[in-house]
Amino acid sequence: MLRPKTRFGSMRSIARFCASCKQDARLTTAQLADRIGLSSTPCWNRLKRLETQGYIDGYVALLNQDKLCLPEAVIIEVTLDRHDEEVLERFGQLLTDLPEVIEAYLTTGDYDYIVEVAVESTAGYERFLREKLYRIPGTATAGRRSRCAA
Repeated sequence: MLRPKTRFGSMRSIARFCASCKQDARLTTAQLADRIGLSSTPCWNRLKRLETQGYIDGYVALLNQDKLCLPEAVIIEVTLDRHDEEVLERFGQLLTDLPEVIEAYLTTGDYDYIVEVAVESTAGYERFLREKLYRIPGTATAGRRSRCAA
């Protein structure tokens, strides 16, 4: 069976390379090279090509919600009052300015957005709704699904 190849090698080797980066984005080039079976220079070259070609969009830090005094993660189902492109785009952009927002997804179905926020308590969630989410133009309703912070 032929395996698809790209400029960087087989899809399997790219997947192994990306999985190692995803598992620990702080690996040194030497550590990454050791994990995937390359020497340091070809590994560094491959990493830079994957970044340049858009296979790797960036690197992130996972924050400890408890240490930030935001132990409660809340999933909010948001309905907007209109569904035109301008309202959807503006709402999504304004969400990115809210530090409590962990993730947000534009969806189809009963809700327009699913938003995960980190808050300190139920009172913090209610404050987030009143002082931030409901002030975003176009927000019609918001419902809650709690989940424990991991």
